[in-house]
Amino acid sequence: MKISIERASLLKAVSQAQSVVERRNTIPILANVLIEADGSDVTFRATDLDIEVVDKAPAQVERAGATTVAATTLHEIVRKLPDGALVTLTADPATARLTVEAGRSNFSLATLPKEDFPVMASSEYQSNFSAPAPVLRRLFDKSKFAISTEETRYYLNGVYMHVADADGGRVLRCVATDGHRLARIDADLPEGAADMPGVIVPRKTVGEMRKLLDDDEMKIAVSVSETKIRFATPDITLTSKVIDGTFPDYTRVIPQGNTRKLEVDAADFAKAVDRVATVSSERSRAVKLQLDEDRLVLSVNAPDSGAAEEELAVAYGDDRLEIGFNAKYLLEIASQVDRENAVFLFNSSGDPTLMREGNDQSAVYVVMPMRV
Repeated sequence: MKISIERASLLKAVSQAQSVVERRNTIPILANVLIEADGSDVTFRATDLDIEVVDKAPAQVERAGATTVAATTLHEIVRKLPDGALVTLTADPATARLTVEAGRSNFSLATLPKEDFPVMASSEYQSNFSAPAPVLRRLFDKSKFAISTEETRYYLNGVYMHVADADGGRVLRCVATDGHRLARIDADLPEGAADMPGVIVPRKTVGEMRKLLDDDEMKIAVSVSETKIRFATPDITLTSKVIDGTFPDYTRVIPQGNTRKLEVDAADFAKAVDRVATVSSERSRAVKLQLDEDRLVLSVNAPDSGAAEEELAVAYGDDRLEIGFNAKYLLEIASQVDRENAVFLFNSSGDPTLMREGNDQSAVYVVMPMRV
């Protein structure tokens, strides 16, 4: 195999591949990227056996062929090459080496045979639809902060993507929760998605898929089966197993009867929480909210390190209320708000609190209070 390829195209393809590769693995071939050259394209394929990414890039193919080489090493080399360089990759099966040449730089890397490389079995997808990149980006970006990192509750280690009934009809919905906070984000149901099975998209897949969604003009082809999900653009295909588990009934957690309504400027609120939390002990980071007629007092009292208090002008007309929250959770939720105002709906100091963006019902967040 011998190909010449622009550094920028090569870097983009290899960086996507190397981020899928597991750093610590016992199977040497899984540290490698499979490079296949044919016609006027070269494809780069990497997998950790749960996720597979295939990236296609244009290249001058002098000799078709395939080989596998350490993904992180190749990525580091390409990253350090000068901008605009033309990179030549030559694989020699006899010596099991891949030569990387650019300008006066020359590298020789060990390769493993392409036959050893595991290719993910293709599956029959029950549902195929396409959605604009900004829609998918919003669904996953706004929900991923609530993904649980607790390995024992593995079924919460991802975003639950499914079709649901909302006030205005059926929607494509993403939900994530870790038991302390919950995010539920809705988007219009794309054509062809009505029969989609509900799947839990793993945290790592959400992170990798996010890289495909930066181009606002892009349409992403989504294919879903009971066991796999695939996101594809013309150049990149990301296939992933989904989490084999049942997502809990999240509707039971979303409070319906919260009547005490607080409206506050989201950016001011986030900055104020951040400021007062500076003195809190790292372990609990509890912030107390005291609500009175049109005023909110945020306070932190950490006996070992100090105390802080800040007052905000807000819209609030209900009974006086004192409630405590973990500062990190409040900050993460407040930072999701794209609109000017955040609306909090409280019941009592011991009940879950609901938060949404202004009057927008398509994004709802729930956060559990703390004793303060």
